[in-house]
Order: sequence, then structure tokens, then C-alpha cells
Amino acid sequence: QVQLVESGGRLAQAGGSLRLSCAASGLTFSTYAMAWFRQAPGKEREFVARITWRGGSRYSTDVVKGRFTISRDNAKNTVYLQMNSLKPEDTAVYYCASGRDDTIDAGRYDYWGQGTQVTVSS
Repeated sequence: QVQLVESGGRLAQAGGSLRLSCAASGLTFSTYAMAWFRQAPGKEREFVARITWRGGSRYSTDVVKGRFTISRDNAKNTVYLQMNSLKPEDTAVYYCASGRDDTIDAGRYDYWGQGTQVTVSS
């Protein structure tokens, strides 16, 4: 049974930093692309960042580029999202996802975590 468990979300101040983690089990982690998505209240789920199975290629949406960094540790079966210079509009539930395809399309990811809440106060 595949499980993705996010952690690290909490209340943070604007301009601050957070690091989200997503621990995976039940799959051969090193063979999967990983991604982070987020969903704010009343909005659609949106792509944040993705990383290929070996970490050789990373891509993030323009909204977070230069502020958020995705990384992974295949020895620990964990993917991270380092979030710097946080803004109130980053407030959302953040989800990690795994899939065979390296894509920004949420529908092509096979497994999802339960999400972790990030709230940024101004």
C-alpha cells in the first residue's frame, strides 16, 4: 500500500520560511517523479513544483520561482519543499504527489498525500 505523508505545515509570518517534507512508503521511491501541489480555499488545486526521479531536473511555477525549492533524498524516500520569502497568498493546503510522468498535470500523478496546511500571516 502506497503512502505519502506530508509534514511541516504551520502558521508562519510573511517573509519567513518553512520546509515541507513528504515521506513515501510502499513504492520504489527512486523510480518516481515527485511533485508538490497546493489548494487555497475556494480555488482549484495548482501545481507548485516537480522533480524527476533522480533529481536531475526540477521545475516550479513562476509564482514561486526563486522562493520555493523542491529537492529529494532517495535514501530517505522523502521529497522536500523549501519555502522562503513566504507571502499571505501562499496560504493553502500543500499536497505531495508521485507518478511515473514528470509533468505539471495533476491528473497524471498516481499517488497523493493527505496534505499539510500552510498559513501565512501578513
